[in-house]
Amino acid sequence: MIESEHFIPMSKSEMKKLGWDELDVLLVTGDAYVDHPSFGIAIIGRLLTSKGYRTGIISQPDWKNPESLKTMGTPRIACAVSSGNIDSMLCIYTAGRRMRKEDAYSPGGITGLRPPHAVVVYSQLARQAFGSVPVIIGGVEASMRRFAHYDYWQDKIRPGILADSKADILVYGMGEKAILEILGRLSSGKDMSSIRGTVRFPGKKASESFLSDCGASIELPTYEDVTKSPDALMDQTKIIESEMNPFSAKCLFQRHNDRVMIQESPCIPLNTEDLDKIYSLPFTGLPHPSYKEKIPAYEMIKNSITSLRGCPGACSFCGISLHQGKFVTSRSRESILCEIRRLAGRKDFRGTVSDMGGPTANTYGHRQSGGEICEKCKRVSCLFPEICRHYNVDQHALMNLLEEAARIPGVEHLFISSGLRLDLAMRQKAQSAKIIRNNVSGHLKVAPEHLDDEVLALMRKNPSKDFLEFIDLFREETEKSGKKQFVTPYFISNFPGSTDESTKKIESFLHKHRWELQQVQDFIPLPLTMAAAMYYCGKSCDGNKIHVNKGLKERRPQIKALKKGIPN
Repeated sequence: MIESEHFIPMSKSEMKKLGWDELDVLLVTGDAYVDHPSFGIAIIGRLLTSKGYRTGIISQPDWKNPESLKTMGTPRIACAVSSGNIDSMLCIYTAGRRMRKEDAYSPGGITGLRPPHAVVVYSQLARQAFGSVPVIIGGVEASMRRFAHYDYWQDKIRPGILADSKADILVYGMGEKAILEILGRLSSGKDMSSIRGTVRFPGKKASESFLSDCGASIELPTYEDVTKSPDALMDQTKIIESEMNPFSAKCLFQRHNDRVMIQESPCIPLNTEDLDKIYSLPFTGLPHPSYKEKIPAYEMIKNSITSLRGCPGACSFCGISLHQGKFVTSRSRESILCEIRRLAGRKDFRGTVSDMGGPTANTYGHRQSGGEICEKCKRVSCLFPEICRHYNVDQHALMNLLEEAARIPGVEHLFISSGLRLDLAMRQKAQSAKIIRNNVSGHLKVAPEHLDDEVLALMRKNPSKDFLEFIDLFREETEKSGKKQFVTPYFISNFPGSTDESTKKIESFLHKHRWELQQVQDFIPLPLTMAAAMYYCGKSCDGNKIHVNKGLKERRPQIKALKKGIPN
């Protein structure tokens, strides 16, 4: 087991300091190695070392040279590959399909240190470097490309990522349970079938055997059908979404020519006790000392605390529900307070906890309380079109936690920066009021996304009145506090179904309130999401035709309309 003063090794010399002559598992990532639980590769690395696996990390290797993976030798059990915290295409390219000027996950923000379609490239590199050593792929990019999917940047349908990567198995979702099961089976020579949270792509003969006895498994439209018919992508997306409940989901499969891509049911989410154990692992909380330049993504999160996992909202443009799932797991109060105490004890801590949240900060302490009803439920969202009666909206857990955290010696400020879900905020008025008075850094991020209710429904967001009511609450509580602070709203331009006319509702609101937006997010269809299917086929999920802007010329008017604004 690696102690907190040690990083997971990135070189032979670091291995020797730990007394290791070889690795059991090599992790390859497109991000810089930051030993902080906000970085997925750090979580997997720390988990594996805690279980006795000698684990090394190679960060941002030279993807044109297989030798760049051999610096610590050939791993004994497996090589596990991730593009990093986000999809590599999203990291490299903008909504306008232009190269981004910064890679926030690279030292100095330097671009060009990760390849497009990084999971495919790294997997093929690992195969060249290590021959028959099993290759495991995981992380967001692998997870959201696990079946046939629309790639916005290439503007085409691509096969499930196992077909291109040639990896042995894919881990989708949060991978702690699946990776341990995979490594256990590899170590004992067992096969990889029926592991929850994984996708396999067996050869022709094994695929025929599966098809001859696929039982209650559900077949998706074939890869060939999806390439020919946009409607087939919509059909596929609806099936995948309906089979994301880990307590009742069935096995899914999709034919790719004469082979079958097989997805096992999602992993059962970690409970609070298990999530606490993950965050108690001996992270240093720092970038690897080999980096001489700052890593922008780390600078943003270095003083932040993750309080929960999962998102009950399932917004159609977001991949969290397809990756983390809709069931919320909150860390225990003591686990979070212990992490804040550790943070406050660091020499570089300046008294401010920059964020305490997760996918949505104000779902802390929430739970789906319907028991067997929730375990069988196929609703994609617990919050849309209305909040389910079995979804327990708690506001006292977070309020009490904020009060206790504020009393920790050395903590002068504790902010909520990861945003609030507005439909919940207006049902948690006491909590929202407390956050506005005490936990805003000057600007509170909220994401109404749009102000046209028909577009909001396509997004699976509740009506715009929630945002308008929240603005009134924010102003009232800000005035009471005597502070000067502001709401920072985020809107999406060119979402499927959004017309120039519907965008005028946002434009008029900005003019009326004399707001200038700090940021406008032009819509990007992320692989496997419902919004990507709507964009690709020009229909809503219920089959109605919708307006879709695709070319830059069509997109430009909505972008300009939201960027105009009026300065304060």
